[in-house]
Amino acid sequence: MGRWPLLASFWLGWLLFALASGRTAGAEGDFVEVARLQGVINPPAASYVDRAITAAERDGAALLVIQLDTPGGLDSAMRQIVQRILASKVPVAVYVAPPGARAASAGVYITYSAQIAAMAPNTNIGSATPVSLGENGEQQMSDETRNKVTNDAVAYIRALADERGRNADWAESAVRQAINAPAQEALQLGVVNYVATDLPDLLRQTDGAQVTTPAGAVTLHTAGLPVRTEEMQPQEHLLHAISDPTIAYLLLSLGSLALIYELANPGAILPGVVGGLALLLALYALGTLPVNLAGVLLILFAMGLFAFDVVAPTHGAATVGGIAAFVLGSAILINTPEGAPYLAVAPQAIALVTTFLALFFGLLLGTALRTQYRRPVTDRSNLVGRRAQVRAALAPQGLVFVDGELWSARTVGEPAPVGTTVEIVDVEGLRLDVRPVGEPEGGRSGRPGAPARSGTG
Repeated sequence: MGRWPLLASFWLGWLLFALASGRTAGAEGDFVEVARLQGVINPPAASYVDRAITAAERDGAALLVIQLDTPGGLDSAMRQIVQRILASKVPVAVYVAPPGARAASAGVYITYSAQIAAMAPNTNIGSATPVSLGENGEQQMSDETRNKVTNDAVAYIRALADERGRNADWAESAVRQAINAPAQEALQLGVVNYVATDLPDLLRQTDGAQVTTPAGAVTLHTAGLPVRTEEMQPQEHLLHAISDPTIAYLLLSLGSLALIYELANPGAILPGVVGGLALLLALYALGTLPVNLAGVLLILFAMGLFAFDVVAPTHGAATVGGIAAFVLGSAILINTPEGAPYLAVAPQAIALVTTFLALFFGLLLGTALRTQYRRPVTDRSNLVGRRAQVRAALAPQGLVFVDGELWSARTVGEPAPVGTTVEIVDVEGLRLDVRPVGEPEGGRSGRPGAPARSGTG
C-alpha cells in the first residue's frame, strides 16, 4: 500500500508542473487577445475594455487588439479607457475595422493612446472636436468655457501623440477643425502605424515591432499567433444597448405608460412589473447621458396628466396638455451637442411614441365620454315615451316587458289584457305608469263622463 501515496504525489506534482507550464507559456505571450468595441463610448464600454485588458494581463497575452468602430461618446468614459490603456502591462493595438468603420470624436483619443494604431482600408479617423466633454452638452457652454474645454482637449491629445510618437499637429487640427483622414492618408501623415486588410495581416505587420509598456520595453512576436476573443458579457451588452438615447427614451415612455395601466387596472401585476423594470433601466441609461432634467420632468408631468384624465375625465383638457408636455419634454430630453447626432433621440421615435400615446389616451377619453353621456337605462327620461308589452293584465296593475326586463306597471287608461302594447307615460320608483297605444292622453276618450286619470295616478 506504500506505493499509492508515492503515485499520488507523482501525479499531483505533474499536474502542478503542467499548470505552471501553462501559466509560463501564457506569460511569454502565446496568443493575441481581441476585444470588439462598437457603438457609442459610454460607461459600459469603458467597463468592457477594462475587463478585456485585465484578462489579457492575467493570462499573459502577447498583444491586446481593440477592434474599434465608434462615432464618439462621453468624455468621462473615453478618459477611463485611455487611462486603462496607458496603464496596461500588455501592449495594446487599436485597429479601426472592419472596412466602413470609423474612429470619430472619442475614438481618436482612444486610437492615439495605444502603442499601435492601425486602420482597415475604407475606414476613417477624425472629428475630435470636444462636442460631448460636458455632461450638460455643448450648447450650454459659454464661448469662454468652450475655449477652455477645447484647449484642454488639444493639450490632452498632443500629450498622447508625443507619448506614442504620432502626428500631434494633425491631432490638434482634428480637435480644433474637426478634420478627417481616410486610412491611407492617415498612414502617410503618421496618424496610424499600419493599414491592414484584416487581423492576420495586422499581426504579420506588427511582428518584430518594439513598444514600451509600464512594465518595460517589449518586442512583439505576433505572426501566426492564435487569437482569443473577449466578448461583451450579456449584462454589458444590455447596459451598452440601453445607454443609446433613443432606447433610453423608449424605456422611459413605455415604462411610465405600463405603470399608468397598472394603476388604472389594479391587480394586473404584469404591466406593473414590466413598467417598473423599464423605468429602472431607463434611469440607469439616462444617468450615462447628458440629460436635461427639465425634459425628464416634463415627460413625467405628461404621464401624470394622462393618468389624471383616466381616473377623473377632464373632457380631454388634461390629455391635450399631456401631449404638449410630452412632445416638449421629448425634444429637450437630451442635451445633444452640435455634431454629435448619436447622442440625440431619433425624431422618428418621438413621433411614433407621441402618436401612440395620443391614440391610446384619445380612445380611453372617447370611451369615458360616451359612457358619461349615454342615457342610463333606469333614468325616467329614457323610459318615458318607450313602448312595452303587457305580460300580466293591467286591471289596473300588472306587469310589462321593456328592454329585456319585467316592470311593475299601472294603466292610466283602459285596462290592458296580456299582449297589449302600451306606452310609458311616467315612472314612480320601480313602477311604470302606462296607457294603451292609440289611446289619447287623458284616459277613456270614448266614454263620456269617465273621470280623467293623472299621469302619476
